Amino acid sequence: MLVLSGSPGLFAQWMGRQTGCYAPSIAANPNRPTVANPADITQYGVLELEYGWDRTSLGAGAHQTELEGLLKFGLLCDIELRWTMTNYIWQSPLAGNQSGTGDNWFGPQVRFYRQTAHVPTLALNYAVKAPTASSSKGLGSGVVDHSVTFLASKDIKKIHFDFNATSFWIGKPAGSGFDQNFQLNLAFSRMIKGRLGFTGEFYGNTELNRATPGFVSSLWAPTFAVTPRLIIDAGIEIGLSHGAPQQHFFVGVTYAIANLYSAINPRRNNSNSSRLTN
Repeated sequence: MLVLSGSPGLFAQWMGRQTGCYAPSIAANPNRPTVANPADITQYGVLELEYGWDRTSLGAGAHQTELEGLLKFGLLCDIELRWTMTNYIWQSPLAGNQSGTGDNWFGPQVRFYRQTAHVPTLALNYAVKAPTASSSKGLGSGVVDHSVTFLASKDIKKIHFDFNATSFWIGKPAGSGFDQNFQLNLAFSRMIKGRLGFTGEFYGNTELNRATPGFVSSLWAPTFAVTPRLIIDAGIEIGLSHGAPQQHFFVGVTYAIANLYSAINPRRNNSNSSRLTN
């Protein structure tokens, strides 16, 4: 992006191929609060941040608290770049109240079909984990993981549905290969009244290994759109089987910060917006 912005001719040629991509106004595209992600991506040129606080019971009076976020950028009409971060983890009272930074995940999401009357929006997502969490403190594995997700989203009547199917490759210690498991998600959301909405989700993981069994869980959360660019959420996860997260509470916010392309080339933004509204 720095190279493109420093070369007006190259930037104009590259931007010219992305016609009809600008939206008339900026609006957030929340991935929060569900585990599932929408197949639709962040608006073209928009930088968007999601951030939240999570607290999960680990059993026997122990709990884990996290500050985590997701930074997304609409690089092209149908491609966004994603950085999922866990900035800090507290585990108490396990092994003397451990704390530190968590892992980071990086990767793109590509939308290859946009919703029509009978077919949902379809997309693929790839992510790789940078093992930045301390393995000596028990905050992370210290090895690289991978995931590939198929995503489908559809509006039916007044309800929005998101379906995800994910395959995980979880690195074993000392680089001895990978364990593999799968996750299925079905999330649904609906506006209740005005700017107040509600989201629910059912999801489950297959067994990863003998130490990590499969489970089924559910999540429930109200949401409130302060503005189209700013959405807040809070909720609870309710485990439906043995091994599912228990007493998991969360609160967070999604904010569409700005359209970076319009800041670099405002004339292009105005011309595209005119075509969309005329």
